[in-house]
Amino acid sequence: MKAWRAGRLLVFVALSLPAAGCRELQREGARPIHITMVAKSSTNPVFLSARAGAEAAAKDLSEKYTRIDVRIDWRTPRTEDPKAQAERIRNAVSDGTDAIIVSCSDEEILTKAIDEAVDRGIPVMTFDSDAPKSKRFAFYGPDDQAIGEAVMTELATLMGNKGQVAILAGNPSAPNLKKRVEGVKKAALEYPGIRLVGTFHHGETAEEAAAEVLRVNGAHPGLGGWAMVGGWPLFSEALLDKIDPRKLRIVAVDALPVQLPYVEKGIVPVLLAQPTFKWGKVSVEKVIDKVHLKKDVPVINEMKLIRVSKENLGGWARQLRAWGYEGVPQKYLTYVAE
Repeated sequence: MKAWRAGRLLVFVALSLPAAGCRELQREGARPIHITMVAKSSTNPVFLSARAGAEAAAKDLSEKYTRIDVRIDWRTPRTEDPKAQAERIRNAVSDGTDAIIVSCSDEEILTKAIDEAVDRGIPVMTFDSDAPKSKRFAFYGPDDQAIGEAVMTELATLMGNKGQVAILAGNPSAPNLKKRVEGVKKAALEYPGIRLVGTFHHGETAEEAAAEVLRVNGAHPGLGGWAMVGGWPLFSEALLDKIDPRKLRIVAVDALPVQLPYVEKGIVPVLLAQPTFKWGKVSVEKVIDKVHLKKDVPVINEMKLIRVSKENLGGWARQLRAWGYEGVPQKYLTYVAE
């Protein structure tokens, strides 16, 4: 193994769970298992929560199975870049990683990198965004078309089954987002009074997403709803004072601490939460099942969404805190719907 085998210190950014990768001393007699994690973007909070889940699982599994010492090697690019993801996978293989978990920003580019890794004896698992034609041994994530359908169904109900709807869709190359958009469009066909004005892509940062929302709002003054297949513009407070919930309804995916004020204020009445902490936690557990316990792992491991509204806002906030999230306002931990 190369230098990082000797005890590489990982810097844990933005989340506070104890990190298995930050244990400087390997337990005597324990076999080190390094799992490389390549998410889409290190600035996207959903992937920071996935990292927290991976680190928590590594710690728990190392304590449960005392003969192994599981460590997470975080190699996620700052912003979405499938070529950078592929390069980091190849570098991790060269550095002697034991397994890789990856969320694919581009199916074609990542399929090639995954297959190269597997051909060199390194098991690869995908999470969040799959590469189903690759040689990955398993995938953990949601049914993305069903997510899109659920977003549109919730939105149509809020809009009284009529009005103009825009789709906010993030990266146009992401396979999971493409399927979600397909789901929105499929569900919209069930509502003759709903008219889709377009699908709008953007860089997956809060700033770029919020700017696109405001641009489209200005271009379509009759717009009545947003079907957001990701929660990007809600990852900051930029839209809190720029959306009139009496005129514009929003349903979005994800429900991180920063998004909760949008629910409380009624700006986004419904969030469809992905338990993103489990992206990392479950993926690491499945890798250990395969490489250490030699278990058969199902190819598809479906993640279920959780509907978040004012009615369960307090319970969801407490779940986020239990998963180690910082920044959950105290008022939401004790929140009771009126």
